[in-house]
Amino acid sequence: MLIELTPPDLTAYQTSASGVDYVHLLDSGRPGPTVMVQALTHGNELCGAIALDWLFRQGPVQPLVGRLILSFANVQAYQRFDASDPSDSRYVDEDLNRVWADDVLFGSGDSAELRRARQLQPFVDSADFLLDIHSMQDACRPLMVCGLLDKGAAFARELGMPGDLLIDTGHPSGLRMRDRGGFGDPASPRNALLIECGQHWERSSADVAIDSLVRFLRLTGMVDEAWAAPRLRLPLPAQQHTIRVNEAVTALSRDFHFLKPVRGLDVIAKAGTPFAQDGDTVFKTSFDDTVLVMPSLKHGLPGNTMVRLGRFVI
Repeated sequence: MLIELTPPDLTAYQTSASGVDYVHLLDSGRPGPTVMVQALTHGNELCGAIALDWLFRQGPVQPLVGRLILSFANVQAYQRFDASDPSDSRYVDEDLNRVWADDVLFGSGDSAELRRARQLQPFVDSADFLLDIHSMQDACRPLMVCGLLDKGAAFARELGMPGDLLIDTGHPSGLRMRDRGGFGDPASPRNALLIECGQHWERSSADVAIDSLVRFLRLTGMVDEAWAAPRLRLPLPAQQHTIRVNEAVTALSRDFHFLKPVRGLDVIAKAGTPFAQDGDTVFKTSFDDTVLVMPSLKHGLPGNTMVRLGRFVI
């Protein structure tokens, strides 16, 4: 696997006025929303760290209104990054993006990720708007994970990027941060986006991360057009399309495998087409024009989501 990105040194961002390492709280002193941008929910996803490092290097960061929270999340995992085994630094003990339900977060469990999530929880719960910057294991064009609700897709359409917007079914293995609290409540004005910027270590993922960050800060009023316009790197897509996930396919055993090479957002034209097998179980599409969303090409553990099946609805 070619590693095109260099992990930035984050030590300069450890100490902050927020009182929590690697979490910076910037207050304009003016009325306005509380906006949070998070990088490194997974320690091997470099593009978010690169985007926040880039932002800090633009000069003093000061929101025009409200408050801005800039968070490097799983730094402990990130510090273990090794280009010879780049996937090993995804987390230390467990996935930080599956621990955000109250019964887990405030329960008796203990792990490196739970301890970090408990530090981040007050900031997450104070945010009116959240951008969580991610990337993907396998090659795929950028994808906005809009959560389970149409309001997330509407927010992504205001942002204008990327071209593919996903309304999904969440994760059976645990609640994501972007679905926590008001973010996952259709009656709440709070809203969140999770952008998958491309393959983890492709140079293009950093450009997508920076562009989404700039557009998000502009959309939420943290910066103005004069600041944002010269810093944009990528054109907007000509059109955005929404994919609605109908089901998630989970591994029954370590023998799960796809029946032919697949890439993220591939479309299988016909219902009833076999696409994967696990032991004696053959998985077939249930409807025409099935979209394969974030297929995992690694051997998974039983219960792991291996692919989500959806369809373009707009």
